[in-house]
Amino acid sequence: MKYLLGVDLGTTAVKVGLFDSQARKICSSTQEYRLITESHFVVEQEVSVYWDAFKAGLREVLVESRLSGREILALSVSAQGETMVFLDEAGRPLSRAIVWMDNRAQEEARFLAGRFDPDEIHRATGQTDVIPLSPGCKVLWFKRNRPALFERLGKILLLEDWFFFRLCGETFGEGSLWCSTHMWDIRTRDYWEPMLRELGVRREQLPKIVESGTPLPAILPEVAAELGLSEEILLVMGGLDQSCGALGVGNARPGILSESTGAAMVVCTLTERPAIDPHRRLSCFYTAIPGMYMIHGFSSGGIALKWLRDVLCAEESAVGRLLGRSAYALMDMEAAAIPPGSEGLTVLPHFQGAGPPDTDIAAKCLIYGLGLNHTKAHIIRAYLEAVAASLCRIVEAVEEMGIPVTEIRSLSGGAQSPLWCQIKADMLGRPLLTMQNTEDAACLGAALLAGAGAKLWPSVQEISLRIARERERYLPAPENRAPYDDLLRRYKLLTAQLRGITSQL
Repeated sequence: MKYLLGVDLGTTAVKVGLFDSQARKICSSTQEYRLITESHFVVEQEVSVYWDAFKAGLREVLVESRLSGREILALSVSAQGETMVFLDEAGRPLSRAIVWMDNRAQEEARFLAGRFDPDEIHRATGQTDVIPLSPGCKVLWFKRNRPALFERLGKILLLEDWFFFRLCGETFGEGSLWCSTHMWDIRTRDYWEPMLRELGVRREQLPKIVESGTPLPAILPEVAAELGLSEEILLVMGGLDQSCGALGVGNARPGILSESTGAAMVVCTLTERPAIDPHRRLSCFYTAIPGMYMIHGFSSGGIALKWLRDVLCAEESAVGRLLGRSAYALMDMEAAAIPPGSEGLTVLPHFQGAGPPDTDIAAKCLIYGLGLNHTKAHIIRAYLEAVAASLCRIVEAVEEMGIPVTEIRSLSGGAQSPLWCQIKADMLGRPLLTMQNTEDAACLGAALLAGAGAKLWPSVQEISLRIARERERYLPAPENRAPYDDLLRRYKLLTAQLRGITSQL
């Protein structure tokens, strides 16, 4: 039997997943690392850290599986978006990788936003606003602030592109990552020339664009020897982590919406055409399925619960350690005793700004309605309900664009909480499904791309839909409709008022 390798290049860890030729998981390894944050705005990483983490993860899965690296048929990648690597003409990094959450390009974002009509940017790139997180802004920052290095610039790559360059010595990119750079035209599936001219970037300094699932040139012999892999292993173009995660849970056709509640809550739903929001609230991405597009929204997610655990729930953490249970499970038990709507307590969970459709980068967390009748359990439940309300706002905005949502699938850490899943189903007023293998969804999606490139199945879309397995189905409770309608009304009203306040601060 031949095997597939799915590699997830994450923000704080690389995860390596090994799967068989039927897309069944054999084992996986996660290698964590710390980001370099030398100031409030700067977030970087040594490029070598990603490679070393991959090698360590690969060694672990080979040891655990007792397989030889020569038995691996194909490899593909799920990658974080927007993280950038600048190379010189010899292919050496000119600096550390600039991580996607790096926010240093404030002035450059304002400059570029003023150079283009906002509606033109949205139509061309699918992105709603030019923000400092955008790779286009970071390219301009690099040009302005590191002019000597910019003069030596050979290639501008995203992390996925660099990883494959490290494997095969050539540079390739794909649309699901490049579509969020403001340098890629979602209509033509090619680079957007007006932005390249503004940045002073030449096309030859960018990777060749191919579709996800495309076989790439052969692995370099010395790299195969370094990794213990066969020189015949097939390298297959990967995709954005959120797109790969959607593939891993069967979100591979229009109508399905997947929400992943990790540190952030990320929402994806597919469409067969570029979908441009007339209100410029939600961005449109390309996907790892050739010819398919994705509406992509995000909000604060588990980071709010982590703050609660660390700041207010020391007792739950201590008891959880004694009992061998998660502090979050104990927090859920407390919250479950509180009625829906948290007896008027309303939270806006914006620890790092509010995401679409209520975008406000200056927004902060707000707890409203706190009274003497409220307890810690009320606060925990209110935070769970706040993230669910953010999900509802995204679903509403998607459907206002004329994109139907017939099924919602939940993955990542939030899917492990039955209470949270039920709150989301109740507030959405429709069934919510959790899926099997959600912990490995991104790695699995990458492995499906690897198998598609190796012709193990007709297409990545077909295999994604075929292997998806439901774990639990949460049906909305009709008796909770009224309290949640009232909560959503309060949430929207407070959101509008908070924007008015932050605009004056």
